[in-house]
Amino acid sequence: MAQRRTGGEKLLMTVLCTLAACTAVPISDLLDRASQRSDMIHSLSTTLTHDLDSHFPPIGRMIMPRPSMCHTSSLQTPIDKEQALQISESDLLSLVRSLLQAWQDPLVDLSTSVKTLPHPAQNSISNKIQELQEHSKSLGNGLDILSGKMGPAAQAVYSLPYSGGNDINPDRISKLAYFNFLLSCFRRDSHKIDSFLKVLRCRLAKTQPERC
Repeated sequence: MAQRRTGGEKLLMTVLCTLAACTAVPISDLLDRASQRSDMIHSLSTTLTHDLDSHFPPIGRMIMPRPSMCHTSSLQTPIDKEQALQISESDLLSLVRSLLQAWQDPLVDLSTSVKTLPHPAQNSISNKIQELQEHSKSLGNGLDILSGKMGPAAQAVYSLPYSGGNDINPDRISKLAYFNFLLSCFRRDSHKIDSFLKVLRCRLAKTQPERC
């Protein structure tokens, strides 16, 4: 029992030391890391979209839901860099965290449904979805620490309910269409997350706004 307690204490100290090290990292460095991670996420989601397009029948596009039906569409976000520059740094980070958190359950849905996805690149797509989950979790952890450094406004997260795709018919085309739709929504939001973080990094670096 003594050895178990010692092992547990060592693990606890390791976790505490890791958290302490993270919280000691300057905001600029945290944003650099977050931007690098968000860039990887958006790049991976773009690659996944191309993978699906290689085996997606035209009729599938006809039955895909409209982009306005993405579960995150209700969140009001800047439509371009100029609008992003008008929002406070804390509110911009809050939007990023809200978008990222809204994708926790949908990414699980994608990870589960890919197991029966009628696509020849199923294994490759499954591996990439898993990578997306890992990168998203890592980014979320980093943004949690960053928000703690930027005050209450940055820690606010909007609720964006996700109802899932249980109402989608189980036929082959519907599965592909829903999977493609969900992934296209994620790709759109990952682009927003990446863009907003880069603007935020530029602004907090005190760079001239017109150069952000």
